Amino acid sequence: MFDKEYDIIVVGGGHAGAEAAAAAANLGSSTLLITMNLQNIGQMSCNPAMGGIAKGQIVREIDALGGYSGIITDKSAIQFKMLNKSKGPAMWSPRTQNDRMRFAEEWRNALEQTPIVDFYQEMVKGLLVKGDRVIGVRTSLGLDIRAKSVVLTNGTFLNGLIHIGEKQFGGGRAGEKAATGITEQLADFGFDSGRMKTGTPPRVDGRSLNYDAMIPQPGDKIPGRFSYLDTKVLSRQRDCYMTHTSPEVHELLKEGFDRSPMFNGRIKSIGPRYCPSIEDKINRFSDKESHQIFVEPEGWHTVEVYVNGFSTSLPEDVQFKALRSVKGFEKVKFFRPGYAIEYDYFPPTQLKHTLETKLVQGLYFAGQINGTTGYEEAASQGLMAGINAHLKIREEEPFILRRDEAYIGVLIDDLITKGTEEPYRMFTSRAEYRTLLRQDNADLRLTPKSFKLGLASEERMRRMEGKANQSTSFVEFFRKTSVSPEQINPILDAIESNRVKQSDKMFKAFSRPGVTMDHMLQIPSVAEYVENNALGKEVLEQAEIQVKYSGYIEKEKNNADKLQRLENIKIPEKFNYKRLNSLSFEAREKLEAIKPVTVSQASRISGVSPSDISILLVHLGR
Repeated sequence: MFDKEYDIIVVGGGHAGAEAAAAAANLGSSTLLITMNLQNIGQMSCNPAMGGIAKGQIVREIDALGGYSGIITDKSAIQFKMLNKSKGPAMWSPRTQNDRMRFAEEWRNALEQTPIVDFYQEMVKGLLVKGDRVIGVRTSLGLDIRAKSVVLTNGTFLNGLIHIGEKQFGGGRAGEKAATGITEQLADFGFDSGRMKTGTPPRVDGRSLNYDAMIPQPGDKIPGRFSYLDTKVLSRQRDCYMTHTSPEVHELLKEGFDRSPMFNGRIKSIGPRYCPSIEDKINRFSDKESHQIFVEPEGWHTVEVYVNGFSTSLPEDVQFKALRSVKGFEKVKFFRPGYAIEYDYFPPTQLKHTLETKLVQGLYFAGQINGTTGYEEAASQGLMAGINAHLKIREEEPFILRRDEAYIGVLIDDLITKGTEEPYRMFTSRAEYRTLLRQDNADLRLTPKSFKLGLASEERMRRMEGKANQSTSFVEFFRKTSVSPEQINPILDAIESNRVKQSDKMFKAFSRPGVTMDHMLQIPSVAEYVENNALGKEVLEQAEIQVKYSGYIEKEKNNADKLQRLENIKIPEKFNYKRLNSLSFEAREKLEAIKPVTVSQASRISGVSPSDISILLVHLGR
């Protein structure tokens, strides 16, 4: 059946696997995607949504690099919101509610229309390894399929164990069996593994809910989109709703705590800190009388509803009884109860920045196998693993994004240098250069890099160049053009700002707090410039940010340049840290284990102090 050798085999068809297969194939590598169920490619295993705080930036970066997630999100969206608009642009984060079934369908269609991607439905039981190099995979039917590189994106399936109250059974997702064999083989190769936990809430029948008792949560009046390409903007949207738990609900939930796998010792692994179960919230935040519940429709045409904020592994009778005491849920009917799932992961300090493993050449890990949580984090890792697997085969330079270039760079650098003992998710606070890494400029930052690789299309590049040129020219117009007191003072009066007595450059007036692009468009020469040059919404937004935040942006660029000096100091691959007696014991141990490529990476490893870095610099002749 498989007499040819593939360039790349991708194991798993979730968000990481789908992006890995698309990237590798679009770059020219013959690719085989193996998954346990072809009907579930691109499945939204948890909530039917994409983006959010920092995650929205990641989806935009994936899109700017030529990945598919942004396009598919736009095609399947039922609601769009730009979060944090009341804060600075570094915090703005796009988010969509999506049609779950359509999202998976669009992913399947996109991959089937991608040349040189083959598909096969079966479980991979193990890897074929020769010396220290992977040469293929072995399936549960005993088929050996050869490849030059393998990307593992197993999600929650590796020895997956589902918990509902005191009941537990093997599974990688509700209704799907767990994957076995790979963890044990990797352990034999010398890999360290661990267990992690995640959970999901009940799915309910929307016809049984009383929406009149809840608070509507509509989308933006003027919805945006994720992709920088010309995807269709929503002309109509579905509302979400919000309700709250109560002391009564909490008491009903507590009645099942003695049967909770979280509290009776059945679950021993750590769950995501920032997405706790409802029982964990009640236990940790005992002073709070209520918690928010978001009621999210699963699509345009289905009545199924996702109960966001009510993730739980309590017994199903306790879940049902408590949820019926939530306002608007008095007559709720369950489609299925919530559950927790434990699964194997591999501490990501065992990887290079390309996501290739240090122990086995040509083997890449992406997604939850690396201890992360979230569709967006998984998709970005899949994209980077697919790109780097392709480049490795062709003996080309690896593609690595720095911390000042992308949230994806922050994510991977955090995983490689710090590791994680609980499911890692991205936040804007994790990025020290978040003013540079905004959702609005991901195309300006990354599309040229991807175009050079051959992944981003010419259309993307042309659009990016047009936006960049128009934005730069518009900002330059503000720098060079003066505005008279007669033109600007009415605007300043309206925002209760001090008047000016003489003409000055528009850039200075625009930089004032409270002055917006809408205000500047009231000035005839500005409005005329916009009309004559046919400037779109994206260009206006980009120009406004560049004017109003120019000082912050310049400061972060300078800080990034300083960091880059340490990034340029390479550490020899076989550097012997043990001979540096001046290093602390912890630093020697961590540096020996992680083997950072640069001094900058070494400085970010937990347990490596500034004095350790000074010692390292001395021994490197710096």
